[in-house]
Parts: sequence; structure tokens; C-alpha cells
Amino acid sequence: MTPLTEPGLHALGIADLGRRLRSGDLTATGLTEHFLERIAAIDPTINAFVTVTAERARADAARADRDLAAGRDRGPLHGIPYGLKDIFETAGLPTTCQSKIMRDHISTEDAFVETKLKAAGAVLLGKLATHEFALGGPSWELPFPPARNPWNTDHFTGASSTGSGAAVAAGLVCFALGSDTSGSVRGPACHCGTFGLKPTYGLVSRRGAFPLSYALDHIGPLAWTAEDTALVLEAIAGFDPLDPASVDRPAVDYTSGIGQGVAGLRIAYPRGFFAEGCDVEVLAGLDRAAALFTDLGAGVREIELPDFSLFNACGRTIMIAEGYTIHENDLRTRPQDYGRYTYQRLVMGAAITAADLVQAHRLRRELAIAVDRAAFRDHDVMLTACTLAPPVRLDVFPAHWPPPKQASATHTIPFNVTGHPALSVPAGFTADGLPIGLQLVGRAFDEATLFRVADAHERVQDPSSAAESQPTAQSSSISPRSPGRSRAM
Repeated sequence: MTPLTEPGLHALGIADLGRRLRSGDLTATGLTEHFLERIAAIDPTINAFVTVTAERARADAARADRDLAAGRDRGPLHGIPYGLKDIFETAGLPTTCQSKIMRDHISTEDAFVETKLKAAGAVLLGKLATHEFALGGPSWELPFPPARNPWNTDHFTGASSTGSGAAVAAGLVCFALGSDTSGSVRGPACHCGTFGLKPTYGLVSRRGAFPLSYALDHIGPLAWTAEDTALVLEAIAGFDPLDPASVDRPAVDYTSGIGQGVAGLRIAYPRGFFAEGCDVEVLAGLDRAAALFTDLGAGVREIELPDFSLFNACGRTIMIAEGYTIHENDLRTRPQDYGRYTYQRLVMGAAITAADLVQAHRLRRELAIAVDRAAFRDHDVMLTACTLAPPVRLDVFPAHWPPPKQASATHTIPFNVTGHPALSVPAGFTADGLPIGLQLVGRAFDEATLFRVADAHERVQDPSSAAESQPTAQSSSISPRSPGRSRAM
């Protein structure tokens, strides 16, 4: 039996933990206690959790152990601990959206993805911090404090799946789910040094996740490796007739390309799309990745895309118009209960006209076609920036919107607009020890190729690049997450 305090459990991937659970070397109960102890020790520093569901977690773990003992194996996530961004409905538990508006809301049913994770035998450790209604920004006037970046707690986690990125990076969960409307899975993944996937639009049901934009919302996983992220996607993907955007497609083995390398693949590299204004260390990381893929046998070629400002204007017009529609009644009757950031962003939707919205949807289609022609007519994958800068300090955020430009330097919204799958991949660290990343984009419903390319990149990363990057603003006594890449705490 593994001791509850075995130091390396949080350093193992989902597949490795699964093998130990099935061999009897480890129990789900022991694994869960390890993570609960770790949350108690570390989370007061980073505020990743809004609610820790210890009682539910122990019940989930006991059930997972009984099932395995009886020969009922529910798949790769059986007995694996996870967390949910606190916009996902979870029956009998609070779902607050980090807002005074929802502070006392208790869910009566599960979100579709939570139903899938229960069926997969996973163990829920709790609900994770978000920006208010997945939109606002890091704010100290909300019911719960903002999450902090585990690599340096003075720094931002990047976009609204803030607790999800922090919890995975600090080894408080094996994986987490977030939502992504303009980059809120990929931004925290990039800034916290994890993998984060925005799946193809329609692949994962949004039902039971509090909406921000019906046209742009996606649900996706954050995890520590490409393989782990693929395993989670396999569990949560699937047709949901109650989500109008859900697409009915056959099940896919998203791990099929793991270990196959990139030889023979064609990779598009739109360097001009992001190079202007890109931080020198981030740009160097992207150029290194392009050279690495070439060395591994892929064909890398520069391409041109439409100007980023078109994607940005299109996506933000749709997001704010739809967000205002969702919140209109509360904005009129309870404006004082919103955080300043959220209110100032949402209320702009009142000024968007029907003509603005129609034109944005027309442009959306044109941009999707342009990306398919430029990137995927002759290429398998596109390599581009995820964020243009490393995570900024939290104290750059003022008391009103908008914050300084560098605080929101994500380059992710184009693929919410087009619906293509996009994966944030760790790409090393700055000289100051802050994570940087890259973004891989694929053809619709070809997530398997993204994981193949990401895995190839992951396998050849220099472990010392992470081992030399130690936390600077929190205790360094916490053991690292992974033998290959150290955890943030």
C-alpha cells in the first residue's frame, strides 16, 4: 500500500497513476488523500480553489476502489483526481461563477462534462477560481480572491480559467476543466506552463456551463502532458442532443499519435501574424519550436493570415453582444453586485447594434474560410503564438477597465472565431523563470494530430529548462511535479 504522503504521486501522469491503481500498488483513496493534503498545504498561497469538496472526493475515491476490486474498470480516468472551473453545474454543490450574483447558488443537476467525468470514475476535488462569469479580470472586490501564478505568486495566471491553470501547475489536481471564449483555457495553460486545449467547436457540450457567448464558448481540459490532455478529451467529448451546437461524431482515439513523432507532417508558421509586438523571449521560443520541428523531419513553411485585428474585432463584438444579452436583466436590476471589470465590459454590449452583430457573423465565416485556405489546404498543423508576453504582475491591473495592453496579450481569439481546435503547449521559461508557450492549431476535429505534434515537442524539451526555473515568491519545499518538467511548487 502506498503511504498517503508518498511525495511523488502528484508528479505522475494519468496513465502512470492508472497502471498503479490497477496493479494494486495504489488506491484511489490514498491518491485522493495525497492531493487533499497537498491542497491544504499549498492552496492558501495561490487561491486556486473556491470550494474543496473533500467529502465528495472521498466518496468518489471509495467508489472507484470498490469498482476496481469488483473488476469494473471505467477507463483511463478511473480514480484520477480533478477540479472544475466554478462555472460548471455540479449537483448539490455551489456554483458561484465567482460573483455576488451567484454566491448562494446550489446546483440541482450536473453539467454534461461532469456527467461524463462521473461515468469515467474520476474523483472531484473541488471547484476552481475563475474571473467573474468567465469574463472580468483579477479582482479583489469579488467573493473570493483571484488565483495567483504558482511560478511566482506576484504574477497573473492569464484569463478566466485562472484556478484551473494554477491548480494543474501546482500539482493540486491531475487535470482540470475550463471554458474558453477568447482564450481562457489556453491563456492560463500558457502562463502556468501546462497544456490546455480548446477543442473544435461542437466537439464538447457546453450544457451546464454558465454561458458567456453561445457562438464562441468552448469547454476544454488543462493537464500536465499532451497524453494526459488527450485522455481527458476522450472522456468528455461526445454528442449532446440538448446542446444545439453539439456535433454527432464517432468516438476518436486522441492518443493514437502519441510517440509517432512529426516526420512527414507539414506545419504552417504564420510568423508575421504575431511577430510584431511579441516579447523577444516568447518569439525566440516560437522560432526554436519551428526549427525543432524541422530537425524532427516536419516540413515547416511560413504563411500569411488575415490581420489579427480582424479576428479580434469580430470575436469581441460577438462575445460582448451575446454576454450583454445573457446578463441584461441583472445588469439593469443589480449592477452593484457585479465586479467593476465585469460590469464595464458587459455593459458595452448595450451599444452594439444588430447591424454590428450581423456583420461580425459574416466576417466570422470569411475568416474561417481564409484560415482553412491559408493554413490547412497544404498543411497538417499550424504553429503560432498563444500569448505575446510572459505573465504580467497582478499589480498592473487598475481599478477600472481596460488594463494595460500587455496584461491581455493573448493571441487566442482567432480560433474561437473560426472554431478550429487549438492547443497551448509549454515552450520553456523566461530568464526570470516565468513560463512561455506556443499554440498549435489544427483542422476541424483533428485534435489527434495536435496531440501528436505536442507530444513530439514535449519529448525533446530539455528537462533542465524547468529544473532551473524554481518558484520565486512561495515556498520551494514542495516537491516538483514531474521528473521531466518540474512543477511550479
